[in-house]
Amino acid sequence: MSDGDGAGDAANPGGDDATTAGALDGFRQFFALERDVLVLSVAMFAFSLGFQMTNRFLPEYMVALGASGFVVGLFGTFGNVISALYPYPGGAVSDRLGSRYALTVFALLSTVGFLVWLVAPGIGAVTVAGVTVEPWVWIFVGLILAQAWKSFGLGATFAVVKQATDPSRLAAGFASTETFRRTAFLVGPVLAAVLIGLRAEFTVSFQFVLAVAVAFGVLGTLVQHVLYDASGDSFGDSFAGLDQIRRDLREMPEPLRPLLVGDTLVRFANGMVYVFFVLVVTRFFEVGLDATVALGGFAYDVDLSPQAFFGYLLGVEMLVALLIMVPASKLAERVGLKPVVAVGFAVYAVFPVVLIYAPALAGSALPLWAVMVAVFAFSGLRFAGLPSHKALIVGPAESGSGGRVTGTYYLLRNTIVIPSAAVGGYLWDFVSPEVAFTVAAVIGVAGTGYFLAYGEEFEAYA
Repeated sequence: MSDGDGAGDAANPGGDDATTAGALDGFRQFFALERDVLVLSVAMFAFSLGFQMTNRFLPEYMVALGASGFVVGLFGTFGNVISALYPYPGGAVSDRLGSRYALTVFALLSTVGFLVWLVAPGIGAVTVAGVTVEPWVWIFVGLILAQAWKSFGLGATFAVVKQATDPSRLAAGFASTETFRRTAFLVGPVLAAVLIGLRAEFTVSFQFVLAVAVAFGVLGTLVQHVLYDASGDSFGDSFAGLDQIRRDLREMPEPLRPLLVGDTLVRFANGMVYVFFVLVVTRFFEVGLDATVALGGFAYDVDLSPQAFFGYLLGVEMLVALLIMVPASKLAERVGLKPVVAVGFAVYAVFPVVLIYAPALAGSALPLWAVMVAVFAFSGLRFAGLPSHKALIVGPAESGSGGRVTGTYYLLRNTIVIPSAAVGGYLWDFVSPEVAFTVAAVIGVAGTGYFLAYGEEFEAYA
């Protein structure tokens, strides 16, 4: 399982403030957006927060409900199927329909998905026609619903940013909106860690997290339904169906093809191990945090379970991401998009072996918790290439087709990536975690190398 903002940079393209902006630039740009895009972005923040509070912990939740490592891998592959199926309809909607009611339906479905996850332990095992349905099966059901809002949001994000931003500043435009949206990725896991720390039993404490996610879903649904004004949308009134999909596949801009190949290999590698990151911390290394912190003349005892500690590790990862995205997008204006994207791909590629082998390499030089903090801080560097990557995807698209081009790109990439988590789950369960993570790294390095060799620069940055 993987990842509608406007581009505030368009308000002052090339201005002094834009060239000197730091990490807070995204927030200043965000509040300069037009009302409908602002409302869409607020809803994105709410659902991103809810999803990030919950999604990264779901493998641990499933294992607590009786799932095996291989089932967790199948869950990751199931998420890949959804990710492959959702973006194209979302892109088509963003280019053609655009409706407050469609947004509301997607939001309600996502909220119900969070609710299904919440009640899963209470449903327990159910026997139907002699077949026992285990509680973790409901996590699969909830995922179908929880990702519904993203089916609209992905294409809308790319299309709005492309329409509102000067071509030579696309990376900065995406950095501005991503800085705001990714704040939810920082706040969500940290808030989850706090809530998980309230009870010793993970299945109980995680239900607190899910209840808060439901509340954010309700809030996001109400905000967008009441405040979003679709009267200004310039979308069409029809969808050409499969013929349009085939036409879009044939007409994908040529510069995207080497990017797609390299990106697909890198994402396949990441997909093999992504759902197991939480299990590496909580079950493979079983690392929490038990220390005394001195601050302001006072000493505080810190005792975090592995599950809660994982939430703070995700917070460290996203803090680094927030600090690096805007400077990296500015750097791209000087050196081009391709080198910055390649750095992000490289971090994606080597992170699996860094995570699984770093504690052994560090030995007793550092406590295990400190090694994990450093490892996840390193992981945050992969987001340096995210704004440039998005700019490289949507940049070559013709005006008015950004949503469909984005949807086509993700449809192809995510379809190929579908079996990755099942492959990783098989290796995790039936060979060893070390082998699973090493194979993933080899595939990721191959993808990075391919992009470096054949990837093309977007002409606006050349």
